Amino acid sequence: MSTSNRRQFIADLAMIGAASMISQSLFAAKPSSIKIAYSAITWGGKDLNAMQDIASLGFKGIQLRANAYDNYKTKVQELKDLLSQHHLTLAMFSSGNVEVDPARISSNVDYHVAHASFVKALGGDALQLTNSLRKNNQAPTKDELKALAKVMNQIGEQTADLGVQTTYHNHMHQWGETPEEVDILMQETNPKFVKMLLDVAHYHQGGGVPAKAVEQYKDRLFALHIKDVKSPLADKPNDPKAYKFVELGQGNVDLPAVFKALEKIKFNRWAVVELDGVPEPNRTPLESATISKTYLNDKLKQKI
Repeated sequence: MSTSNRRQFIADLAMIGAASMISQSLFAAKPSSIKIAYSAITWGGKDLNAMQDIASLGFKGIQLRANAYDNYKTKVQELKDLLSQHHLTLAMFSSGNVEVDPARISSNVDYHVAHASFVKALGGDALQLTNSLRKNNQAPTKDELKALAKVMNQIGEQTADLGVQTTYHNHMHQWGETPEEVDILMQETNPKFVKMLLDVAHYHQGGGVPAKAVEQYKDRLFALHIKDVKSPLADKPNDPKAYKFVELGQGNVDLPAVFKALEKIKFNRWAVVELDGVPEPNRTPLESATISKTYLNDKLKQKI
């Protein structure tokens, strides 16, 4: 091979290699910007165990519940130090129910604002609101939903002054069970003061399509509960209302579609894995969390 041909051959190889690298970079999977946390609810109030187990699996965020306020409101620094020792961020705080009884609204607002101060002191920036007003499976009227939205706006305005975002958490057996009820609440709440925490399992069981909700509420979506639900149940095969929450990938929620929608809207906040309780008596909360982590890593390609 002549010197000139050899030079051309080497140049051609270099071009092929460069083209291959460009091609690989174009088609390589982009790292997800979604932050994955885990909720302490599965541990039934044993928050120290929850922090240890959640951190051991590599999660960087945790959701705590109102019981943490009861236990640590006079020793906030102790809890903050525990979170730091486990390299955990307070991703979300479950603040509890919202009241619409006029006689109880003022004290209820104060209750949630106190939680917001607690969240801020722990380095968090968000709390979630729910309600337990659905009685005997009676659906709320639009006026009742408006009343709930009004109180949530009051709470959200005051927590915003503290630098804490109020979010609404849709929930079965509560006002906001169905997609239609959720939509009214989103329309009636102030977008600045009340964002959405979309629980994909509750939304699915309530008759909605979570992936569609992600896109529909993309401008209000502050956080999610990544959760799975199984229905019908083996012992109640003909009862579509019978359900139980299970580890990720063990139920009926189309979680791949949810994450595809999150990537589409470029969601970059906390998605909190939640499991209300261990669904099988022979499992521990850590074992259930491990099942969900494996599904996130292997099936959804989400890094913790």
